[in-house]
Amino acid sequence: MTLRFGIQLAPKATELHRIRELAKIADSDGLDLLGIQDHPYSGALVDTFALIATVLAETERLRVFPDVTSLPLRGPAMLGKQAATLDLLSGGRFELALGAGAFWPAIKAMGGPERTNLEALQALEEATEIIRAMWRPDAKATVDGTHYSVHGVQSGPAPAHPVGIWFGSVGPKANALTGRIADGWAAPIPHYLPYEKWQGAQDTISAAAVDAGRSPADITRMAQLVGTITDAPGPVRLRGEEPIRTDAAGWARILVDLAVTTGFDTFVYWPESPDDTQLRRWIGDVVPCTRALCA
Repeated sequence: MTLRFGIQLAPKATELHRIRELAKIADSDGLDLLGIQDHPYSGALVDTFALIATVLAETERLRVFPDVTSLPLRGPAMLGKQAATLDLLSGGRFELALGAGAFWPAIKAMGGPERTNLEALQALEEATEIIRAMWRPDAKATVDGTHYSVHGVQSGPAPAHPVGIWFGSVGPKANALTGRIADGWAAPIPHYLPYEKWQGAQDTISAAAVDAGRSPADITRMAQLVGTITDAPGPVRLRGEEPIRTDAAGWARILVDLAVTTGFDTFVYWPESPDDTQLRRWIGDVVPCTRALCA
């Protein structure tokens, strides 16, 4: 079983130096992924894509992705151009996770739209088509949508590698769309989608993939887990939106169960206190223990 491991960090303006240092540790110590939140309407946070560009420039192996992109505040044609550029500059180390939208009053306050759930899903589908069209060089991209359209725009450049488009979907309709057209599912943290609903979401995604003539195995399944890696053992359980607070061995048992029984292949840690101690415990203790148990 091939597993990938990452960490998520919030792009706080007061912690930019620490974030960059943690990214360098993650890179040098062999972590696979770094996710950076995207909430442009928050005055305490810097622009996610500018920070991603900086992190990519300062690392060599780490893949970086917005976790997840606030689509209503980022036009898809330009988003496709940005994604391809970041991927080219980094030698193929950028991935793109998309969110249909949340916190609509804040989005509207920043000049963005206010959409119903159905409208947000329709916009996400149109945006995905436009982004992929923008990655086909030497062509004219034309997509006539209700929320997003491009009319014969010169597409390109192509990314350095096939950039994955991962949806941070929550409800059944959104998960069905994920199974139908996305390259992966970045499962929302349990605050938005409790652990008990993860298996049902996985089943919906897989069924929709089959209905669309796709192999469910081709869709990345990312579990995002909030908690603390403690010195002493704690409860080894997933319940509601409770943070996970146990030692490295307990964390590994949880991840193995999610991989074997729930079908996740990628794990992104959201530390309650993001610091180098938690990062090193994740990389040095939890990751190798999980890999050994899954071998």
